[in-house]
Amino acid sequence: MALAKRDEGSKVSSEINVTPMVDVMLVLLIIFMVVTPMLQKGISVDMAKVNNPAPMQDADREDALLVSITRDGKVYFGSEQISVDGLTTKVKDRLASNSQNKQVYVKADMRARFGSVVQVVDAVRAAGVDDLGLLTDQRKTTPSAPPAPAAQGQ
Repeated sequence: MALAKRDEGSKVSSEINVTPMVDVMLVLLIIFMVVTPMLQKGISVDMAKVNNPAPMQDADREDALLVSITRDGKVYFGSEQISVDGLTTKVKDRLASNSQNKQVYVKADMRARFGSVVQVVDAVRAAGVDDLGLLTDQRKTTPSAPPAPAAQGQ
């Protein structure tokens, strides 16, 4: 009479199956690649860099009134392109529906013509906006001070 021996331990695999984990990671990567461009608010411009920018946290709010000027002079209100002449009425309409926030933020490209920025500021002021914010970026490194003039021989 022989004893029946169970051989269940030989069927167990001790290797980790990483295929489901790779599938999940690829799905997450695709989701992040699709969603990330949608997170940016407004139009992408290369703003002027300054040493001490004034913090304007309200510009990141979803209901903030944001006017963007690209380097080629195109004007955007939010994410829609608009003419400078139509900007005044558009800002007036938005301020009428949003009475608690009367601040408009202007985000201009550093290579935009100065005249187009002045036209946009004038159009926004004509809409009755008194509180206008000019958005800038923090300069990465501060420029070094110019060398002191050498003392003349006495």
